[in-house]
Formats: sequence, C-alpha cells, structure tokens
Amino acid sequence: MSPRGGGERGKPRRAAGAPKPEKPCIACGRPFQWRRKWAACWEQVKYCSDRCRARGGAG
Repeated sequence: MSPRGGGERGKPRRAAGAPKPEKPCIACGRPFQWRRKWAACWEQVKYCSDRCRARGGAG
C-alpha cells in the first residue's frame, strides 16, 4: 500500500528560486503573483481570478 499523495519519502522539494513579480487586482485590491500562463501577456493581466473579472472594477 502506497502512502497517500503518492510522493517518495525523502525526496527533496525544489528550491523556490527568484521571487515572482506581483501586482494588485483592480477589482479586489489583493496582490497576485505572476504565473507561467501569463508570461506573454503579464502587462495586460488586471484581475486575480475569473470571479474578480466578472465583478469588474476600475480600468
């Protein structure tokens, strides 16, 4: 029987690396971090989630 989660015991986790850029959501004001899927359009990303995008906001 394998442990829940399926990971290997003693396997080291990856290092965090450089900090990711952040900016505030224009709908709720909470900061959100850069994601790989936003790499090509980070300047156009304004909302932290689909819920905030539907709610709208300044901009």
